[in-house]
Amino acid sequence: MTTPGGSYDAIVIGAGHNGLVAAAYLARAGLSVLALERRHLVGGCCVTEELWPGFRSSRAAYVASLIRPAILKDLRLESHGLKLLPRQPSSFTPLPDGRHLLLGSDAAENHREVAKFSRRDAEALPRYEAMLERAARLIEPFLDRPPIDPHGLRLSDWAALASVGWKALRSRSLLDIAELLGAPARPILERWFECEALRATLATDSIIGALVSPSTPGSAYVLLHHVMGDAGGARGVWAYVQGGMGAFAEAIHSSARALGVRVETGAEAARILLKDGRATGVALADGREVRGRLVLSCADPRVTFLRLLGPSDLPEDFRRRVEAIDFSAASAKINLALDRLPRFTARPEGAGDRELRGTIHLSPTLDFIEKAYLDAVRGEPSKQPIVEMTIPSTVDGSLAPPGKHVASMFVQYAPARLTGGASWDDPGLKEKFAESVFAVIEEYAPGFRASILHHEVLSPLDLERIFGLTGGNIFHGAMAPHQLFFLRPVPGWARYRTPVPGLYLCGAGTHPGGGIMGACGRNAATEALRVWRRG
Repeated sequence: MTTPGGSYDAIVIGAGHNGLVAAAYLARAGLSVLALERRHLVGGCCVTEELWPGFRSSRAAYVASLIRPAILKDLRLESHGLKLLPRQPSSFTPLPDGRHLLLGSDAAENHREVAKFSRRDAEALPRYEAMLERAARLIEPFLDRPPIDPHGLRLSDWAALASVGWKALRSRSLLDIAELLGAPARPILERWFECEALRATLATDSIIGALVSPSTPGSAYVLLHHVMGDAGGARGVWAYVQGGMGAFAEAIHSSARALGVRVETGAEAARILLKDGRATGVALADGREVRGRLVLSCADPRVTFLRLLGPSDLPEDFRRRVEAIDFSAASAKINLALDRLPRFTARPEGAGDRELRGTIHLSPTLDFIEKAYLDAVRGEPSKQPIVEMTIPSTVDGSLAPPGKHVASMFVQYAPARLTGGASWDDPGLKEKFAESVFAVIEEYAPGFRASILHHEVLSPLDLERIFGLTGGNIFHGAMAPHQLFFLRPVPGWARYRTPVPGLYLCGAGTHPGGGIMGACGRNAATEALRVWRRG
């Protein structure tokens, strides 16, 4: 490690993708910027790591789509090596009865696939997607700016509200948006569709990364949140990154360095330095200090305010609000090295391995999801977990040796808090959970267990320790209605500024929330620069 020293205009704590984006935009405006990263590599959750010789895994985040177009353009990420690999089809749902559902960006193919189950649903799917498209197009402009905060409306806020309100009325989307912002996903999906396989496939986007079920109020917004992008070639179609998700972070890193950002790895922030109540720098875990006129934290709100600052550094009411942020989570990540591809009994005839290129959904019905959720509510890992599996080496041969493959499984539900005093550190618990996951896959792809060469199980506790995610929450706080827009991270402090002058939040705990989007970092840098230019 090169030890940072001296003084900078801005210091960014955490070189996750949002931190790197914030650093790049600050440097682009002419500021001297230092980014500090606790781990040995940049990227936060966007990392590619060689867990076993020759096998390179996207260890945490595993697909991309939500990245904001302005960031791709402003930071020239393609010229810095970013290459997105579209997945077609993007979704494969095998069923216990031997049937399957393939979905992607090809409307005609989607119609044929859904019509196998329901001609009514085949006709309804394009209308449903058009509804989400209209709602997303109206909400997306709000992703690229600080949230409209009723605690302090600006002139630009009134203009934005008037513009969106008029567009919503013209497109007749106002009621759709209102429902999507607060309703459960299940009744919406049941109203639109009669096919359980289609309902369950779509419902997974409403629960991903959260301790909720499709019947939980507010889950419909998470459904909408996950279609806020088209990096995969179409609305809601996700992409792989050539070289794994770490290559995405490295492209931002390369752009930031070209703009003059200094990035130091192995540099853990221990506390934020204050003078006369104002942020003036960062003290490192090794005892050294670095000074900055601005400090931006990419860590989540609980880490930033309750660990990097002292009890007397913040107003008591603000601290209580931070302590009350909901970080509940119930996801585990399993990374695997395989000696061959799985063979599903429901695989399409004559398709080769085409069905394995996208996300493989192993959750056949809404009731299956609800049952798994009820286990988690009791503080137990789901006995029959919900599995989303991707095999990026089917598209990107650089990730594994010839003939071999890497796979990722995002699994629910694995509650962070277990009942009866149990802990994910208890001997054998993670392996027992992994075996229950493998058993689910074995039902659909006999012989899968025997194909596993290596595996790594990351419980919520591991996600917290390795990636700094409080409670293992991948969104830096639940994406529930009471923690969105002007309420994120807490009411009154939604515009990236904090009660500490000179200190800003730039991570996913701010608006517009989680996902590989970059908007939090860009918006925070924009707000910091607005204040900076005013002196």
